[in-house]
Amino acid sequence: MYSSWVKLFKLHATAYQVLNHIDGIVAPAETTVEFATWKELDDLVLQWIYNTISDDLLVRVLETDSKARDAWVKLKKIFLSNKNVWAAALETRFCNLTLAACSYLDDYCQRLKDLSTQLEDVDHPVTESRLVLQLVQGLPAEYDTTASLINQNHADWDLARSMLQDELIRLEVRNKIVTISLGC
Repeated sequence: MYSSWVKLFKLHATAYQVLNHIDGIVAPAETTVEFATWKELDDLVLQWIYNTISDDLLVRVLETDSKARDAWVKLKKIFLSNKNVWAAALETRFCNLTLAACSYLDDYCQRLKDLSTQLEDVDHPVTESRLVLQLVQGLPAEYDTTASLINQNHADWDLARSMLQDELIRLEVRNKIVTISLGC
């Protein structure tokens, strides 16, 4: 989830007014009075980077006397290298994901959305209509009527999810009524 991490990290850096430590603005010269304060803040930003990445990435970017910008650029290279390989793997996961492979409907929707975001990260964006089509494609037969309505109405992502949530509630209520009827 590189793009999400970048967005959240930049938001954090902006809020603390240290975005200049990762955006490429040249640091003050080591001989200036400002350098000590800049270095202290840069080390803090570097710690934030190190604390927000996995251990396997940490060993790849951890270097002596590194600057926050160095780690930032290295992480970008790691995430964005081999884009086509990543895109192919993500595309396969995206196309093969079904509701049956997930714990529940919200999990299915979130995983599809996450995969579409990851595909965008590697320059293979998924349109909203394709996302909705894949959502419908991965549904089991009991959702056929709702899936058909989603397709007929050219529903956007939010409407499609709402329609599926409504259908799930209807199915759950129906199952409870059947269970109660059988129990009487």
